[in-house]
Amino acid sequence: MIGRLRGTLVEKLPPEILIECAGVGYEVTMPMTSIYALPDNDQQATIFTHFVVREDAQLLYGFANKTERKLFRLLIKINGVGPKLALAILSGMSAEQFVSCVAHDDLSTIVKIPGVGKKTAERLLIEMRDKLKDWHADPDANSFTLTSVHAGNMQEAAPDAKGDAINALVSLGYSNAQASKAVKAVHQQGMDSESIIRDALKSML
Repeated sequence: MIGRLRGTLVEKLPPEILIECAGVGYEVTMPMTSIYALPDNDQQATIFTHFVVREDAQLLYGFANKTERKLFRLLIKINGVGPKLALAILSGMSAEQFVSCVAHDDLSTIVKIPGVGKKTAERLLIEMRDKLKDWHADPDANSFTLTSVHAGNMQEAAPDAKGDAINALVSLGYSNAQASKAVKAVHQQGMDSESIIRDALKSML
């Protein structure tokens, strides 16, 4: 089991990143809430991971903190919720926001997540209620373990920032039409892809 990676962030192509550890480059899929917390490329970062082995693939999922990983592991135990849907949930809201939705039976917000129909949302609320009744967030949940913390300053936007944002949203389960519409609605000159994705996700929830 690979539980943690610490190394140099080489590339960010949401929802995937490439991180080099001791000369080995690991491709890791992460929820957007975790990617927002990453530093710039070529900086050092530590991410908590969940390793999945299937007959046709070996997949590595990464998280900003143990709280997000804990919730991911609880989510994939729910019937009908796989890693892709769990990532979509954690991309649209933080772990604490999801816990709040469950506590308040907020069905309307849950069903806005791509891939979550009414029946799945109801199952999530019912089954997660018991799993989260003694929920305690990791005390370091809001502090991503970094050697160099990304301060969130606006980076120079890549020419294809809009295209990258649309591709990321599609990979999270949104249709191309939904992704394109949301990106068009929030895009402003100079925005990088991460900012576009963040604002687009907010507009759809």
